[in-house]
Amino acid sequence: MAKRFLFCWLLLFSGSLFASPPRVITLAPHLTEMAFAAGITPVAVSAWSDYPPAAKKIEQVANWQGIKVERILRLKPDVVLAWRGGNPQRQIDQLQQAGIKVVWIDPANLAGMIDALASLGQWSPHPDQAAKAAQQLRQQEADLRQRYHTQKPIPLFLQFGQHPLFTSAKATLQNDIVRLCGGENIFADSRVSWPQVSREQVLMRHPQAIVIGGDAQQAKNVQQFWQPQLYVPVIAINDNWLSRPGPRLLLAAKQLCNALHPAQK
Repeated sequence: MAKRFLFCWLLLFSGSLFASPPRVITLAPHLTEMAFAAGITPVAVSAWSDYPPAAKKIEQVANWQGIKVERILRLKPDVVLAWRGGNPQRQIDQLQQAGIKVVWIDPANLAGMIDALASLGQWSPHPDQAAKAAQQLRQQEADLRQRYHTQKPIPLFLQFGQHPLFTSAKATLQNDIVRLCGGENIFADSRVSWPQVSREQVLMRHPQAIVIGGDAQQAKNVQQFWQPQLYVPVIAINDNWLSRPGPRLLLAAKQLCNALHPAQK
């Protein structure tokens, strides 16, 4: 009996010791960030997956032109993480028809992004890391909401691009961090998530500040673009933090909150 018990224990131990972790492929830079935050090292990623630095060394199987379907099939992933905002449905259908499991991750708000991160624990060799990372983000969001929820709303224009001008509306994570910091997105009422707007439309809504993804020099260029009709502060947020719908959005939120309410740092 003792020998049989020992044999079973060794069998289970060796199975857990040598079992391969799930093979995960990410098809957008922010999905790569989410995977790493959940304790997953993908076997392949998309172009522009540059965070964390370890992602730069991983094979790329997707870019703005599309997905390398045949290469993905040869890599035999257990799951492919996809994003409707950047991955072509036709090629995703090809993967699914070949038997590849595809999970779409398209959060419309911070809570959805955090929940998606937590859900990645099922494919992580370190599921506790996914749960811990998600909990930390929830706590950061709660802390910011508690600190700034009583602030008088400040009308803001979220500017993405300049020729043409694009902004984000209500159903976006970027709008979520504006609200989190006591801001009011002047185009939150748009019927599309990423509307193209005109200079005149922006001026008619009288923003008290402009938020961009970029650095101080880009903020200066944007100020010059709006003058002499509009003289308001231009807040430059780290572009990768602001534009990628992943975990570093909370860093963007902190940067925006500090810029809007410097007295409360």
